Amino acid sequence: MEVPVPGRTRPLHVAMVAPPYFPVPPDGYGGVEAVVAELVDALGQRGHRVTLIAAGAPGTTAAEFLQVTPEASSARLGEALPEVLHAARTWRLLQGHPAELVHDHTLAGALLADGRDVPTLVTAHGPVSGDLGQVYAELGDAVSLVALSDHQRSTAPHLPWVATVPNAVQVETFPYREDKDDYALFLGRFHPEKAPHVAIDAARGAGVRLLMAGKCSEPLEREYFRTEVEPRLGPGVELLGVADAARKRDLLSRARCLLFPIVWDEPFGLVMVEALACGTPVVAMREGAVPEVVRDGVTGVVVDKESDLVEAIHASAALSSAACRQDALDRFDTSLMASAYEQVYRDLVG
Repeated sequence: MEVPVPGRTRPLHVAMVAPPYFPVPPDGYGGVEAVVAELVDALGQRGHRVTLIAAGAPGTTAAEFLQVTPEASSARLGEALPEVLHAARTWRLLQGHPAELVHDHTLAGALLADGRDVPTLVTAHGPVSGDLGQVYAELGDAVSLVALSDHQRSTAPHLPWVATVPNAVQVETFPYREDKDDYALFLGRFHPEKAPHVAIDAARGAGVRLLMAGKCSEPLEREYFRTEVEPRLGPGVELLGVADAARKRDLLSRARCLLFPIVWDEPFGLVMVEALACGTPVVAMREGAVPEVVRDGVTGVVVDKESDLVEAIHASAALSSAACRQDALDRFDTSLMASAYEQVYRDLVG
């Protein structure tokens, strides 16, 4: 049911296109899919009509659902063909569809924008300084781009950016705890760019127990785990596998800090926001968008060298859990993301 809001113009009809690799919302891993699920529900609460186009079974979102494929392509994450097939089938589903705007969160979907009669908005969820940026540049004004961070946008300022909208979470769904257990947490992909082996070295150097949860399914991840992570396992390090939504919230809320020792140009880093929502400070390397998400000395400790992570773990114990939670509410709640996207939609629809 459309809910009237004072001072707001008519509701919009948005077609929201999710990636093909995980259902919406995801059962465990799937950061983009989690953001899409939050966004469609928040837009619905603001009175808009949203048609969700995704793979897998209909989830628990309030959106109308158009199924691309019966099963998500989780086992083929990283392959190109599932993206291409997903885009082709999405094109067919949108033929004659009454949506006023297409909001695409995939990689290949932008290639079909030029043939539409309605605007296409693309959220760039990955780095845009390489091949993907060249694709967007070739498409010209066929698409409008949203960045996740000012840093991401600065790496390719010539692209057709229309806004910067940080990813967000529904903060109230994350449990807040001031009393923490005595462990640090690594939560993410077991991938060289996420550097979980550095998290192990730092936690061990600080004399702090480390719990590790995340995805390790792609060939590169498995090889990296074998060569860099496995040799470091032992006392004080506990592997937990992939954490679902409930397990993730429990781990984040009880951790003394989240370790985010990335060594790549991170466009955003949603897990940092999830930690803050639980009142848990973040200890991170100063890469990519990290300084935009973490307020150094307030909601976490940001360092330039891996050797400084040990001291940073200890320093994070003095930070306020309440400040972390409040910062998540003030800057990264889903309501703020939905409001920002609504304004972009209205600008594009005209």
